[in-house]
Amino acid sequence: MEKRKKKTSNSDEPSKKMCTSIEARKDNITLVSSLSSEDLQQWKRPKVEDMEPSNQSIVFQQLDVDHYLSEQQIPEMPPIQGGTAPVLRMFGLTMEGHSVLCHVHGFLPYFFVKAMNGFQEKHCEEFRACLNDLVLKEMRGNKEVTKAVFKVECCQKQNMYGYSSLGLSTFLKITVAVPRLVATTKRMLETGFRTPTYPEHSYSAFESFIDFEIRFMTDTGVVGCNWIELNPGKYKVRQDKDKTSTSQIEVDLVWNEFMSHSPDGDWQKIAPLRIMSFDIECAGRKGIFPVPEIDPVIQIASMVKCQGSKGEPFIRVIFTLNSCSTIVGSQVFSFKNEGDLLQAFCDFLTAVDPDVVTGYNIQNFDLPYLINRASHLKVNGFPYLGRIKSSVTKIKEAKFQSKQMGSRELKQINMEGRVQFDVLVALLREQKLRSYTLNAVSFHFLGEQKEDVHHSIITELQNGNAQSRRRLAVYCLKDALLPIRLLDKLMFIINYMEMARVTGVPLSYLLTRGQSIKVISQLLRKTSTADLLMPVIPTSNNDEFTGATVIEPIKGYYNMPIATLDFSSLYPSIMQAHNLCYTTLLMKNCKEREKLDPTDYIKTPSGDHFVKSSVRKGLLPEILESLLTARRSAKAMMKVETDPFKRSVLDGRQLALKMSCNSVYGFTGAQIGKLPCLEISGSVTAFGRLMIDQTKQHVEDQYTVEKGYEHNAKVIYGDTDSVMVKFGVPTVAESMKLGQEAAKFVSEKFVKPIKLEFEKVYFPYLLINKKRYAGLYFSSNADVHDKMDCKGIETVRRDNAPLTANLINTCLQKLLIDRDPDGAISHAKEVISDLLCNRIDISQLIITKELTKTKEEYAAKQAHVELAERMKKRDAGSAPQLGDRVPFVIVCGAKGQAAYLKSEDPIYVLENNLQIDTEHYLKHQLSQPLLRIFEPVLGEAKAQSVLLKGDHTRVKKVVASKIGGLMAFAKKRSTCIGCKALLPHDGAVCSHCEPRESQIYQKEIAKLSALEEKFSRLWTQCQRCQGSLHEDVICTSRDCPIFYMRKKVQIDLGAQSSVMNRFGVPVW
Repeated sequence: MEKRKKKTSNSDEPSKKMCTSIEARKDNITLVSSLSSEDLQQWKRPKVEDMEPSNQSIVFQQLDVDHYLSEQQIPEMPPIQGGTAPVLRMFGLTMEGHSVLCHVHGFLPYFFVKAMNGFQEKHCEEFRACLNDLVLKEMRGNKEVTKAVFKVECCQKQNMYGYSSLGLSTFLKITVAVPRLVATTKRMLETGFRTPTYPEHSYSAFESFIDFEIRFMTDTGVVGCNWIELNPGKYKVRQDKDKTSTSQIEVDLVWNEFMSHSPDGDWQKIAPLRIMSFDIECAGRKGIFPVPEIDPVIQIASMVKCQGSKGEPFIRVIFTLNSCSTIVGSQVFSFKNEGDLLQAFCDFLTAVDPDVVTGYNIQNFDLPYLINRASHLKVNGFPYLGRIKSSVTKIKEAKFQSKQMGSRELKQINMEGRVQFDVLVALLREQKLRSYTLNAVSFHFLGEQKEDVHHSIITELQNGNAQSRRRLAVYCLKDALLPIRLLDKLMFIINYMEMARVTGVPLSYLLTRGQSIKVISQLLRKTSTADLLMPVIPTSNNDEFTGATVIEPIKGYYNMPIATLDFSSLYPSIMQAHNLCYTTLLMKNCKEREKLDPTDYIKTPSGDHFVKSSVRKGLLPEILESLLTARRSAKAMMKVETDPFKRSVLDGRQLALKMSCNSVYGFTGAQIGKLPCLEISGSVTAFGRLMIDQTKQHVEDQYTVEKGYEHNAKVIYGDTDSVMVKFGVPTVAESMKLGQEAAKFVSEKFVKPIKLEFEKVYFPYLLINKKRYAGLYFSSNADVHDKMDCKGIETVRRDNAPLTANLINTCLQKLLIDRDPDGAISHAKEVISDLLCNRIDISQLIITKELTKTKEEYAAKQAHVELAERMKKRDAGSAPQLGDRVPFVIVCGAKGQAAYLKSEDPIYVLENNLQIDTEHYLKHQLSQPLLRIFEPVLGEAKAQSVLLKGDHTRVKKVVASKIGGLMAFAKKRSTCIGCKALLPHDGAVCSHCEPRESQIYQKEIAKLSALEEKFSRLWTQCQRCQGSLHEDVICTSRDCPIFYMRKKVQIDLGAQSSVMNRFGVPVW
């Protein structure tokens, strides 16, 4: 090979664009304009037999409760007196699978106010008339309500906030026409109200914050998802012409004429709910995220399954725009017109009549997109997705905020009678994950991944032929199937149903409301039977209380067993033991006024006073006692239950009971909640701090050499509800025995039901700092450890790069399991060297942080916030939204430039060949975590010198950026491939290197061959993942390290191909 011609045209890219080479051809697949009646009939529920209301009862599981306002008088129902009246709706399902809608009439909203001293019952009507006139005047422009205040009654109640021995006093129960008038009437009374008999007075309101549905459920004994029985002759069945819904059975009844069954025994069963999961695909424009006003919906996939069934979904349907090849096991319906496709999906949903509609991010994307798209195309029959025929499904922008989840933007969509269960929303509430994409979540919980198709490729697949659209349809069907599998795996439906039953709130509240509504519901059920009332307390953010105590850790590497003693349900047990409650709190000067004996009350470590249970048993302790008793019962039943489904229901119940117990304490400390009480929350944490200190003292005083033990015990650390004890014994078995003995000994020192339990032994144990430690975890078997347990270390933190977690995890394994400190140090040095020499894959350097607030709300500039703003300018559609986790890497910038200006999207970095700031990663991601785990082993000075100094910290920099800085003005010149000298031409080598051009060519060919082999291996691996070795890879999953590797090799392969092109075409 002596000479080579210079190539004039560029070679093909290493990876062709998908679907561009597909020839247009006729697919011979019939396109339909609507679903046939036979198709719709096959999906419908079982037919309802003829009913006889006079001698037949209806038993159904209610799934949701809401209300509407009605002006229509239903025969045999209570009369509508004020022009309009609220009617409650209970949606449910019978055991035979028939859908039920029950209209409940005659229940009206009410609240209470404290009556003036000397108020007489004979003046109630005068009070009502004056208040009614005042409220109607306030409702200017109102034409619906003609009578605002229905009734004012005197009743004997007591304020639950603060202890009083005076007993019951006079309150006024004020019943109004519609729920929204509760707030108006309350405001009129609080600002000053007078009647001819009584002077102007500012009335204190009670229980005006109770939701109308919660009030109804409490008064009738209904809890979330329990079974309702309608007795013969007590209900009226609506004929088909009178039905307002698509439910199979629709009835009317009076609010106090039905039976509510407590969810115990046989009534714990769950009806065969129909769960429908769906996913949509849109054809966006290149580089722009789809928007409903422009980009069409091209496919909708749906799966339907019955709750409790073990098999796969019994309905698998895909609706496509244009032809689509057959998919085994699924029904394919192809439409020529997009409007027909949307209407067909609406008809399908109505025919299937699902009880639960699920999917992944359907609340913020799929449902709003479908509704907006149908509106744009004027598909007038589409937006009726609920069970109420006349109710148009609309989108309402909302913002959810809680201490647990921060701020989130979300869209509220009304689908009356159907529970919307967005799996993404549930995961955000329940799980702490590094990434919440469907691919990452499926891999984490199910161990399987899916092909992740970028929105820019979807259009190319759609514009291909029936076979390319089939591939997109398979992808769409998988996206509809995975949420159903996640629901089953994580037992979401069962767990949420049991939580609704335990707390007494509708199922829909658990996904749309915070924690406090659950405690309010439980409290209301207790107060209503005890003639107590919850006051309206203004919110305040000023007061604070001291949190839990932490015993100062004795840092170090312990090569001996460390026993952990843990208080069982510490805060709930403190509230029970010391009778801490709103009803037992002694307010200022109350002791003297009530003439209480010092033996009648306690003084808490925080200085507050509460009466003992012998004087009055608190409501909160009663609630906690009943919850814990129910949990013990559920766990006992689990042990003997053989049916897997019933066992899973019991497991969901005991978990719901546990979570409810823990939320009671948090409710009292929530300063923006409905019933904050710092005296309770402050006393609970004060008792907790005292008990941790007392436990330390009891253990160290008892387990000493003087009392016959081999060593003096030492508490090396304590945190919130547990202490770590070094008994000095050499074996795990001995430490376990002493731990169990110590737990029993200390428990006897405290008031019941407070109980200290032996939990585990760590051996060895690395104590780094407060809330930061690691060790091998032994709980049952003294010979085999259960796991390596890490707390507060970078292995479990989500806001660090995977490189940090992997490095720390490997070092801890070498330190704790292999007992090889030298090996751990060598591994750390090797990783640092690889990082500084750019040998670490970019997927290991991605940091993710949650966008919890808007840019203006952050006090200081944040890297992920600034990147989100930049991405919004590039492509607003695909930019991160409030509540999303933002992935980014830190790239090189000007010297001294702030890190928030150097954050960048990983894909953008790869595409533009930006340089990673490896020194930033060493300084801010690796150095401190490494020093934290090695300082207890090596000492502070030695750890610093060994790990962060030496030959392994040499830096190798490669500058090849396409953008930024001076590159915008620079013109790149060709250099010799052999010696890097500047060339006056675009050839491969300079005149000095021409004699060894063949050698240089072979070297570059070897590089190209190695890259091609690597790319081929990654490509094949991706093909296996997508389930076909005969189709192009179109996956763009940002949670998969293979994707970044493939992208990087693809870019490197393109660059190497360009180098080879410079040699020209070989001439033989």
